[in-house]
Amino acid sequence: MAGRRVLISGASIAGPALAYWLHEYGMSSVVVERHDGIRPGGQTVDLRGAGRTVARRMGIEEAVRAASTGEDGVAFVDARDRVKAAFAAAAFGGEGFVAELEILRGELARLLYGRTRQHTEYVFGDRITAVDDREDDVWVSFARGPAQSFDLVVAADGIGSTTRGLVFGAEARVVPLGLYTSYLTIPRAASDGSWARWHNAPGGRVVALRPDNLGSTRALMSFLCPPRGYERLPPGEQKALLRRVFAGVGWEAPRVLRALDGAEEFYCELVGQVHAPRWSRGRVALLGDAGYCASPISGMGTSLALVGAYVLAGELATRTGHRDALLAYERVMRPYVAQAQHLPPFTPRIAHPRSRLGIGVLNTLLATAAKPTLQRLAQRVLSPPADKIVLPDYHGPAAA
Repeated sequence: MAGRRVLISGASIAGPALAYWLHEYGMSSVVVERHDGIRPGGQTVDLRGAGRTVARRMGIEEAVRAASTGEDGVAFVDARDRVKAAFAAAAFGGEGFVAELEILRGELARLLYGRTRQHTEYVFGDRITAVDDREDDVWVSFARGPAQSFDLVVAADGIGSTTRGLVFGAEARVVPLGLYTSYLTIPRAASDGSWARWHNAPGGRVVALRPDNLGSTRALMSFLCPPRGYERLPPGEQKALLRRVFAGVGWEAPRVLRALDGAEEFYCELVGQVHAPRWSRGRVALLGDAGYCASPISGMGTSLALVGAYVLAGELATRTGHRDALLAYERVMRPYVAQAQHLPPFTPRIAHPRSRLGIGVLNTLLATAAKPTLQRLAQRVLSPPADKIVLPDYHGPAAA
């Protein structure tokens, strides 16, 4: 399919990664992003397993390493900041419970944008409003720009993809996992080192702090709760909610709550997964979180985005028709996605105990799993299935 023109909705991770591979195989792409530019910052994401292999094939692995957060591992701490269990990032070649390659989402997006901007047209501050899928092309309307014709459209605009809704309607289900999570960036303090710290509080509440490479600290506050529409509240109301939910929590929680008003990077979400019966319809395909979000709990979102982009572009490059290519893309990716979405039993409740007794049991189990003699067994249980896919070697026009 060399020479084809592809429209990609979304300029986070999956979209620019797909643009990279399409260019490698002689296809052109236009990336439309509703924000005014590449969104900076964001929380820490992992590159592991097959995702790391794809990054290596793209030639960006060392650039990712250079821009990594420098996180040395994660420590589970009590209210006095005493370590109850710890897992190092360097364990098992960086593919253990904590990945060695940790990078801010915005830093990875910026890196991918830098690698593709010379050959990819980026349209910021716009979005798709209508998709007319025809026999020979797709006619796309935009909120601001003029309508255009493309050979294919790929929705890579996240779990709440509006492009997916325009084409697939309610086919894809967003399945909530009973957890709300908020992210924000706060000033670094003397207590913040190179290790992430995770603190459980009664009531199914968690506060976590992670280092970054920009001189600040990334904070996370999550709590067990059925879907109640909190993710749709204005930011001010979401912050007021967090103050009520986390009132009385010790450790570093008061510090994080004090930083809410001045937090420029703040985001609140209902954690969930996307389950779609099909990932393509006519000339439109789903990629990354838009088609098969595994949730942040899985630790596989970035790997699924990179691997999905690699496979989708490879199938488009090596098959003569788009229908065969899109079906092959789904056939290769489905088992990998299924494994990533298959979370450990009682997730996320097991990591968010409601009682002090439950927290004590969790810390004891983690301390046992962290022992050198048991870490390899624990890795099999706790680590995401990052390598459970055989990556095809594609030889498109540009790679032949």
